[in-house]
Amino acid sequence: MGIAIGAGIAVSIAGLGGGVGMGIAGGKAFEAIARQPEIGGDVRTLLFITFAFIETLTIYGLLIAFMLVGKI
Repeated sequence: MGIAIGAGIAVSIAGLGGGVGMGIAGGKAFEAIARQPEIGGDVRTLLFITFAFIETLTIYGLLIAFMLVGKI
């Protein structure tokens, strides 16, 4: 029972953190592009790389949850 709750908390915190991080990064990228439209391509490229790193951390949370559920 406790392991299942731990797995749920791991996925929840990872998803919440990833969502908040992506929202903040996306908002700041839109602000940067709005202020200087000529650097839009560079900002977009860096934003996609940042999103990949954030999503990787979220997937690590899911992996930990799978490892915890495997112990049941």
